[in-house]
Amino acid sequence: MNRKQLTFLIVLGVVLGGLGYYVYNKNQSSYERGSASGEGQKLLQGVPPGAINDVAQIILRQNTNEVILTRQGEQWTVKQRGDYPANFGNISDLLQKFWDLKVTRPVTVGPSRLPQLKLTKTDGTLVELKDEKGKAVVALTLGLQSSKDMPQDSQFGGGSSPNGRYVMRGDDVKSVVLVSDPLTVEAKPEDWLNKDWFKVEKIKSVSVLTTNATNNWKLVRETESGEWKLADAKPGETVDTSKTGAMTWLLSTPAFNDVMVDPKPETTGLEQAPGPTVIETFDGFTYTIKLGRIPMSEDSFALQVRVAGNFPKERAPGKDEKPEDKTRLDKEFADKQKAQQEKLKNEQRFEKRTYVVTKWTVDNLLKERKDFLAEKKEEPKPGEATPAVPPPKDK
Repeated sequence: MNRKQLTFLIVLGVVLGGLGYYVYNKNQSSYERGSASGEGQKLLQGVPPGAINDVAQIILRQNTNEVILTRQGEQWTVKQRGDYPANFGNISDLLQKFWDLKVTRPVTVGPSRLPQLKLTKTDGTLVELKDEKGKAVVALTLGLQSSKDMPQDSQFGGGSSPNGRYVMRGDDVKSVVLVSDPLTVEAKPEDWLNKDWFKVEKIKSVSVLTTNATNNWKLVRETESGEWKLADAKPGETVDTSKTGAMTWLLSTPAFNDVMVDPKPETTGLEQAPGPTVIETFDGFTYTIKLGRIPMSEDSFALQVRVAGNFPKERAPGKDEKPEDKTRLDKEFADKQKAQQEKLKNEQRFEKRTYVVTKWTVDNLLKERKDFLAEKKEEPKPGEATPAVPPPKDK
């Protein structure tokens, strides 16, 4: 092969490669950008804005997972969790997002491309919005999330970050678009629960029973700022205050992960629970908590709570109370009573359920008596010399 022939072959290869690259880019452009006519339009183009108020049921499906959120009166509930109250904020945000989202770009694809974009029933997240009569308001399939590369010097340290998602209206392959929100929606019932829960405040005493009676303990304090003490301290037992400080904030902001539906003793571990924990507060609340280690789980516990209240019905006048102060003090007392009754009523709603919590939430209730005691210093044995303390060095 002479030089001319070699040059001809190289030029031919470059031309063919260029043609191939042009055809690929043309097809890819058609796939990625589609028609520009739909850019800037609303995702739910053609759906009346007021239809958002008609939505009374949201159905989410991901492969075999399903979540059904239903509006019952003024409250939303999660069917898969025994109609437990749902997080209205999450639901409202999702619906508003669907109605407000605009199309970043339409995407022209054929049926064979749907699996690649995860827009099939098995790969995508199916969202059905229905009215109170079960009539469909809109149906969407949420597919593959798009992402952008993050620079190495960014606060996220490089990598990629989701910045959009492919969406299809109903089963219409011609409606596929890319939107500028990743729409992170999971068909997990626990993600949609209202996580508002009871909160323990101003603790006066904590009593815990363990599987070994010698490890039972009860910590008490005389005032809200007082130090914790063992109620039945034995000779030689001294509380280490550095180990009891966390008790002041015990269950002040507790969190649960899930709600158990139709819990049975063999699935909750409550049958083997040694006894209830009793927490009393300076405000007259009493929390009785039953805790069980969930079988086959190292970090999950089942929790049941009962709440009682014992509040003064009348205000005792102060020793040197002035007549002009009576009206103000009576109003403050009445307002406090009302707030206490409302808190009691609200927290007693949680008595009918069994909750799943992590060890971190109840860790302080799992401690034993010895965990609060100061370490004993070993006394020298009779006849044993005490180690000499070296004299201080001259400076």
